[in-house]
Amino acid sequence: MEWTRIPVGPIQANAYLLSAADGACVIIDPGAEGATIVRRIEEKKLTPLAILLTHAHFDHIGGISDVLARWDIPVYVHENEKSWLQDPALNGSLYFGGPVVVRCEPTCLTGRTTLTIGPFVFDVRETPGHSPGSVSYYCEAAQLVFSGDALFAGSIGRTDLPGGNHQQLLASIHRKLLTLPEETLVLSGHGPETTIGMEMDTNPFLHGFS
Repeated sequence: MEWTRIPVGPIQANAYLLSAADGACVIIDPGAEGATIVRRIEEKKLTPLAILLTHAHFDHIGGISDVLARWDIPVYVHENEKSWLQDPALNGSLYFGGPVVVRCEPTCLTGRTTLTIGPFVFDVRETPGHSPGSVSYYCEAAQLVFSGDALFAGSIGRTDLPGGNHQQLLASIHRKLLTLPEETLVLSGHGPETTIGMEMDTNPFLHGFS
């Protein structure tokens, strides 16, 4: 499998493509510049099967409409944030440059589950704290996890937005992410990739949690 990071929008949120050898792909967090994401998929001659959302803040959902205008594919989001797609106050866009509204009927996730989409198998882990419906998608076959805005290289997600909870976020990271193999690649919602082992050893925000 091969992954591609596409930083998009004014705050450079990471959209990702995860593709298989047969050209199938999934799109993770198409947050803005939907036309750019569509063009990249077409240039790589990929066939998208689904959109996976780590959470529903505006900078991770703003490109969905452009993608859905090109391909009729399902959108997965945690049930706690289903309503956020169409509510600019909840997804935060009302306060950051203008409303973002995504009109679709998403497929809702709840609890820890295994999600199989074509050749892709994800262990979906609830990792709330940055937002109440944050999830991380662990792909064991590719040895990577899409952590959204829960865990970054050397940092963690902010918790001062509606529904954020610092202690809950730390618990999510320690119990749902740091329990993954240390060589697991962490593909975050912003910034560069890292590994679980690197964050266990060096991330200053993770020390002292109990």
